[in-house]
Formats: sequence, structure tokens, C-alpha cells
Amino acid sequence: MPVTNLSLFDILSGAIWTMLSVTLPILLTAMIVGLLIGILQTATSIQEQTLIFIPKILAVFFCIVILSPWISQRMLVMTREILGQLERFIN
Repeated sequence: MPVTNLSLFDILSGAIWTMLSVTLPILLTAMIVGLLIGILQTATSIQEQTLIFIPKILAVFFCIVILSPWISQRMLVMTREILGQLERFIN
């Protein structure tokens, strides 16, 4: 991948978008599992507050394990892009 001349704003904007795209699937997984457990608790009238934590932790863990190659690749591309442009911003 050729390194193009980017401004500091473009690099920071790319870093923010990379961070959002990497964290969004994990956050959505936690939200969906929390919503499903909440609906289940409402339907069964079980009002145990600690019941939601174990399924949510397991779902987030499995999501991270499954998506870790993709997350690593995205982070590696962003790191290479930032370090490739570093000499332009040091002077």
C-alpha cells in the first residue's frame, strides 16, 4: 500500500474512524445481548440484576475472539499509515 501525503487532520480523522469501526461491533454485541436479557427478564418477571452480566461478558469475549484478526489488521494498517507519515510532522 503506497503511503500518500496526508495532513495531520486526515490522519487523526482516520484514527478516529478506525477506533469507531473496531469498537462498534463489540459495543453492538453487548447492547443486543443486554436488550435480549432485559426482554427475557421482563417476560419471566425475574428481576435479578446480576443475571445480565455473565451472558454479556461471555458474548463480548467471544466477539473479541472472533473479530481479533480483523481488529489486528485494521489497527496494523492505521499504525503503518501513522508511522509512515511521522517524519512530516516532527520537523
